[in-house]
Amino acid sequence: MKKITLICLAALVTAFAMTGCNGKSTKTTAGNKDSVKAEATTDSTIYGVCGDGTSMNVVQLITDAGDSIEFELPQTDDGTDAVLGGLLAGDRLAVIAGGTMDGMKVAKKVINLTTLQGKWTSLDKNFEILEGGTVKSNVQAEKNPWTSWKIVNGELVLNTDTFSIDRLGGDSLYLENRQGIFVYTRQK
Repeated sequence: MKKITLICLAALVTAFAMTGCNGKSTKTTAGNKDSVKAEATTDSTIYGVCGDGTSMNVVQLITDAGDSIEFELPQTDDGTDAVLGGLLAGDRLAVIAGGTMDGMKVAKKVINLTTLQGKWTSLDKNFEILEGGTVKSNVQAEKNPWTSWKIVNGELVLNTDTFSIDRLGGDSLYLENRQGIFVYTRQK
C-alpha cells in the first residue's frame, strides 16, 4: 500500500512540475551576449595541416583524420581575404567550408593557427596563445585574464568572449566584437 501511495505521489509531483512549466524546459542564461556555449554551438570547422599541393588559389588540407581535401580560395569583390595568417606547408589550419563552385569545394575562411599562436600585446593586454587551447596572461593585475582559446565556426573564442578575426599577420592581429575592434601587435 505504501508503494502505491509513493508512486501516486511521485506521479502527482511530476504532473504539477510539467504543468507549471507548460511542458517547456527553462534555461537560464547569464553573462555577455558575445559569449559562446560550446554545448549549444556545433563547430563546422575542419582542422588539419597545410599540404604541399597548396597554391595561390587552392589550399590542400591534410585533415586530422588523414584525408586530403582541396579547397578553392574565392576572389572577393570587397578586398577581404579568405586566408588569415598566410599559407605555408606544414602549418596547422582551421578551414571553414563555404559550399562548392564548379564541382570543387570552396573555403569560406582559412585561419592559420600556427600564425595565431604567439605573444600578443596592446595597451591593456599582454597574452600568449599557446598550442592546445591555452592562453597565458602576462599582466599580473588583470581582473579577468583569458586562459583558453578555440576556433568555432571561423571565430576566435577567448574564454567566453567571441571575436571575428579581421586581420592576422606575422606582426598584427585585429579582433572585432560588439565592443569594437581590438588591435594587437606581436611581441618578440
